[in-house]
Amino acid sequence: MAKLEYAPAPESRSVVSLRPSYGLFVGGEFVDPVDGGAFKTISPSTEEVLAEVAEAGPADVDRAVAAARRAYGRTWSRLSGRERGKYLFRIARIIQERARELAVLETLDNGKPIKESRDVDVPLVAAHFFYYAGWADKLGHAGFGPDPRPLGVAGQIIPWNFPLLMLAWKVAPALAAGNTVVLKPAETTPLTALLFAEICQQADLPPGVVNILTGAGPTGRALVEHPDVDKVAFTGSTEVGRLIAEAVAGSAKKVTLELGGKAANIVFADAPVDQAVEGIVRGVFFNQGHVCCAGTRLLVQESVADVVLTSLKRRLATLRLGDPLDKNTDIGAINSAVQLERIRALADVGEAEGASRWSAPCTLPDRGYWFPPTVFSGVAQTHRIAREEIFGPVLSVLTFRTPKEAVEKANNTPYGLSAGVWTEKGSRILWMAQHLRAGVVWANTFNHFDPGSPFGGYKESGYGREGGRHGLEAYLDV
Repeated sequence: MAKLEYAPAPESRSVVSLRPSYGLFVGGEFVDPVDGGAFKTISPSTEEVLAEVAEAGPADVDRAVAAARRAYGRTWSRLSGRERGKYLFRIARIIQERARELAVLETLDNGKPIKESRDVDVPLVAAHFFYYAGWADKLGHAGFGPDPRPLGVAGQIIPWNFPLLMLAWKVAPALAAGNTVVLKPAETTPLTALLFAEICQQADLPPGVVNILTGAGPTGRALVEHPDVDKVAFTGSTEVGRLIAEAVAGSAKKVTLELGGKAANIVFADAPVDQAVEGIVRGVFFNQGHVCCAGTRLLVQESVADVVLTSLKRRLATLRLGDPLDKNTDIGAINSAVQLERIRALADVGEAEGASRWSAPCTLPDRGYWFPPTVFSGVAQTHRIAREEIFGPVLSVLTFRTPKEAVEKANNTPYGLSAGVWTEKGSRILWMAQHLRAGVVWANTFNHFDPGSPFGGYKESGYGREGGRHGLEAYLDV
């Protein structure tokens, strides 16, 4: 199938009003840093500087935690669940009203295609706030005892792959449970978190209930180690997750960690090939592969491996890579130069180790950070590309003969975040789900999320759950 030619259909940037510089959001106001500096955030698709952003230092962390503690003791914890829910409903509605603005800003700062920001990320953000707004006055019915109490101040650190969605995953349940928040967005994607701060102002959220500190690793470390933080929530790499676990060991802090993954997407011979191929594409090339639960290991039953691989390559040749603000774009920019270099290095290793490399035919733009959708076949379990999280648009293809062999290969990883199963047999799906060591197992689909469904992993993919009523437990004294 030849790639269809589309006329450009760019989304307008005019819906976003970028400031030249942004301060920290502390106590309901934007303030200058006390002892921090500043850094620039750039658009990964063009390398243009979007804005200068404040970098919080230790004194800024002290100030934000103190503001959160005051708001917790004086206002937020004293409100009824019904009143807290009203604020969350208001935030959800404002997110819907400003959806186009949020989607464009997310795409500018992150590099993901506008149709993903517009159709997936922002609607899910609003849905999470609506969902947890409904829980705010029903905590006694969540299964954690008749009168569960909030923990206090939550320190939250989110990654760059889904900046606004990860904010919603953490802020919404924390506020519904009665906690206050100090949140640090990733240094490469701070802008939608800062726009969310404006939404908090617009919703008349009491000052100090949500505080947002921009910065890099040292800012996050100071927040994690702060003695007046009661709860730490982190989504990011396994390496940083280990450091956080060590930092809070021996303290009374509650912790949830959602870390890396190397998910297996398992296709049986009886699966409908075209449907499975669409699921494979969604599973690993959505958001340029910047997804912790991405199906980066494709396990195909040996008898249909050639058919599936041929169909997959044909489908990948139709994907459109380019300007993320173009509504026709399927594959956007890699988030940063550092991440692009890691993807390139691991792809080169895969080729050096003997796997067969194929990349979708596409022209890469001259500026920005880009990597074509790439498939490795002939991959062995010992290859690094089958063991390490690449976090990019790179798929490793392995084969199996029996369901037992598929399970053994799928579980042969230090991670355990997600998996997918493609087959027409319901009994096989249930058997596989029972034996796969993964927090989420998708059946005949992949990368589908819902606010009412818990998400989290095993082993080096972390612990704790986000989403659903299970996501409330991490923010309650139960």
